[in-house]
Amino acid sequence: MNYISNIARSEGDPKVLRSGLSSLTAPDRLGKALGWFSLGLGLVELLAPHRITRALGMEGQEALVRAYGAREIGSGMLSLSTEKNLGLWSRVGGDGIDIATLLTALRDDNPKKQNVTTALAMVAGITLLDLIAAQGTSARHSRNAGDRDIYRNRSGFPDGLAAARGAAKGFAVPADMRAALPAVPDRARQETALTH
Repeated sequence: MNYISNIARSEGDPKVLRSGLSSLTAPDRLGKALGWFSLGLGLVELLAPHRITRALGMEGQEALVRAYGAREIGSGMLSLSTEKNLGLWSRVGGDGIDIATLLTALRDDNPKKQNVTTALAMVAGITLLDLIAAQGTSARHSRNAGDRDIYRNRSGFPDGLAAARGAAKGFAVPADMRAALPAVPDRARQETALTH
């Protein structure tokens, strides 16, 4: 991955040695995808609850589906924000609620029982992805109380502080830049003006 990051860099640019905390890992990318999925599903549940309840044989539960849509949108927004752990874990909890609701529709007298079974399988698969993303991002982004970054040994100079000392010695301002600088009287002229 670091090799790929260095391809587009110019010769003088710093090289990527290792990825930092802000790099997106596989669980981060999965969490982002699940956040967008959650927004889309939530919109469908808000805008077309009749189609969903009709397909599952749950007519009369449109208000419940709309509430689940609002929950999905909230979880999706959190999953795409800086509070991604909270958003992903809320998706896991929402999946549990969805499974419980679908189980109530898995009755012998429901003519759409096969659709409910398919929906349960899909929700179970999504739940597994939600768990993987939530656990992965929690492990990567959570900090223990004693963990903190220590920067005492960092100088900000890639070759070290000793190599940076004297690096600007003998640096001459190019002629084209001198023309743009304001005229400054030299020190000798200033000193003679002060003594007279």
